[in-house]
Amino acid sequence: MKVLLIGSGGREHALAWALSASPLLTKLYCAPGNAGIAEVAECVPIGAMDFDALVAFAQEKKIEFVVIAPDNPLVGGLWDRFEAVGIRASGPSMAGAILEGSKGFVKDLCEEIGIPTAAYKRFKDAASAKAFADTLGLPVVIKADGLALGKGVIIAETKADAGKAIDFMFEGGFGESGSEVVVEEFMEGEEASFFALSDGENALPLIGAQDHKRAFDGDKGPNTGGMGAYSPAPVLPPPQMQIAMDRFIKPTVAAMAERGRLYQGVMYLGLMMTKDGPKLVEYNCRFGDPECQVMMMRLKSDLLTALIATCDRQLHHLELRWRDDAALTVVMATKGYPGDYAKGSEIRGLEKARAMEGVQIFHAGTAMKDGRLIANGGRVLNVTALGKDVAEARARAYAAVDAIDWPEGFCRRDIGWRALGR
Repeated sequence: MKVLLIGSGGREHALAWALSASPLLTKLYCAPGNAGIAEVAECVPIGAMDFDALVAFAQEKKIEFVVIAPDNPLVGGLWDRFEAVGIRASGPSMAGAILEGSKGFVKDLCEEIGIPTAAYKRFKDAASAKAFADTLGLPVVIKADGLALGKGVIIAETKADAGKAIDFMFEGGFGESGSEVVVEEFMEGEEASFFALSDGENALPLIGAQDHKRAFDGDKGPNTGGMGAYSPAPVLPPPQMQIAMDRFIKPTVAAMAERGRLYQGVMYLGLMMTKDGPKLVEYNCRFGDPECQVMMMRLKSDLLTALIATCDRQLHHLELRWRDDAALTVVMATKGYPGDYAKGSEIRGLEKARAMEGVQIFHAGTAMKDGRLIANGGRVLNVTALGKDVAEARARAYAAVDAIDWPEGFCRRDIGWRALGR
């Protein structure tokens, strides 16, 4: 089977690595890919939002299945474009991807079907939003309704900060994503990620993970796209994962079908484990990054078979097998990230690092230049390892980090601290 993978980050490298092991696969392409993905797939220089070129390429190469990994093309309707020309793809459709494309839609859906979440209201003007924020106390959460590259959420610690955040969004700070704003109460607790597959009727649980959003040790500094992750997450033991399926995933799949928004694809459930039980933080319509990297390390079953079953509404015939081992990934980023950073610094020592026991290195922002591996983004490498528990996986991952020669990079040194503290 010829497969086209869409995307260029660490999540996509992990997916390419898993897909490349499938007995169903005859040829794997990736658009646009990166230097690491090029080791397991043929990379083609087509951007993830260039829908016309992607569809034309898939038709020319007689692609039989497409894996759309990032959020933007899913929310923008790329699945629908492939469906229109008869090429199967991992979804969801544009109608289904509203679960990530509109935070307000998700909050309204939760209220309608009784899914626990934070108190909230939606606004299209700053004055009303500020007045409601004042009623919620502090801190208060301000969210741009649409996609904002993972940066559309501001936790305001003061009334003045809340007002600035609301003004920033309505004044175009997040572009069209902030034309509507959701204001909600701050939830106290520990956040975790749970994943499932949906074929529109059936839902199949995957596993849980926990990531680290802040840039620096001790969960300090600005929010990022994710500086590390691990799985399993002790905060999500099997009983809590069953609750995630029964109270969140399954009712959402049913509600989306009832509303004519059949959901076929990956469901990413962000949960806050509060003193009153789990509550929904957000839904995403794709694998998380860097959670995907640890999930693919633990997956024993064939990923391609699972994604095809999701597309063909055959999940009720499928069971997935997972390693008992723990997996942990450390993100190495360019100094300055998530602010301004320089591109082009050389990275050495990867061969030594990935020769270590249990280690895989997934590339995010990398490129090859004159035979040298260079940093080409903010988050650059995902140094990932398996171990009998989180402590061993972490030790292996950091040993590999220390073998990499990249003075212009940095990482957090405390990934997994919550798990080790239990």
